[in-house]
Amino acid sequence: MKIAYITEMHYLNEFLKNSNLNFIPRNFKGMKTEVAWPTALKAHLYGFGQKLREEYDLGIIIIPKVGDLNKTLNNYITEDFIEVAREKCKKIAIMQEGPAWFFQRYNLLDQIFYYNCLQKADILLVHNEIDVKYFKGLTEKENVFILPTLMIEDAIPPLPQVERTGIMIGGTFVEWYGGFDSYIVSQTINEPVFSPKMGQKQLGEENLVNQLPYMDWSQWMLELNKRKYAIHLMKTFAAGTFALNCAYLGIPCIGYKELDTQRICHPNLSINFGDILEAKKLIRILHTDKDFYIKCSNEAKLNYNNYYHENKFYSTFKKQFKIS
Repeated sequence: MKIAYITEMHYLNEFLKNSNLNFIPRNFKGMKTEVAWPTALKAHLYGFGQKLREEYDLGIIIIPKVGDLNKTLNNYITEDFIEVAREKCKKIAIMQEGPAWFFQRYNLLDQIFYYNCLQKADILLVHNEIDVKYFKGLTEKENVFILPTLMIEDAIPPLPQVERTGIMIGGTFVEWYGGFDSYIVSQTINEPVFSPKMGQKQLGEENLVNQLPYMDWSQWMLELNKRKYAIHLMKTFAAGTFALNCAYLGIPCIGYKELDTQRICHPNLSINFGDILEAKKLIRILHTDKDFYIKCSNEAKLNYNNYYHENKFYSTFKKQFKIS
């Protein structure tokens, strides 16, 4: 299947132009999920506004999140962009970007525009089982499929043997990441707490946790590998890359079961939304019960390999799109 991948990720297009490549190399240091997908699918990358150079079986379009209230979707895409893409693509799929509800932060005209884009698509690609139900209900479309969160292992540098210590929480102290909740749970046991620096953060966070500098994905995996426990009470349910990264490394991660990667890879550590009491109970058990810790660690690695390894991604994608 020949695929065009259309996004706002201009840095990728700039990278390709400067490197004289027409694909993302598998050892690319910025191999986040949205980069891993086109890499695994060997898709041709396009930015919005670029003309598609060839004919494609499928065009996957990621409509960007508009975080600036002074901008609208029309700052990124034209109203006829799906019709233009369809001239070169036999089918059009729109991939969910961020939580399912994010488009409701837009002004009303953009909400309607986004909804009309969904209706024009042949296929909707989403993150989680709860997102399938949401988008089927929203659009009454049947062709709504999960595009599994993905890691390209070639992009992970050699991981040194380390004695893991401390807790990694999955984000900063803002509503989007739920870092405050994760921090409160982390205080249940006596371990140093670390967090990645994100685009959104609060002044003074570094006084409460060991906040890491912003880094590319490859470096992030090196840093995450140093930690023994993980907590990610993020209510913004989307790709679930944090839980998946932890599973690959065998780091037990406490999080919400609405995320597929959390529920599937860490079944004994997945809690109902907002159940901080249960999260505290689980971190205590992980800290005091060595057998439970080992069980959760081994289970996470096994479930990663069984459900989220790149080979599984290929088979799932082929089955959904009926590729022989």
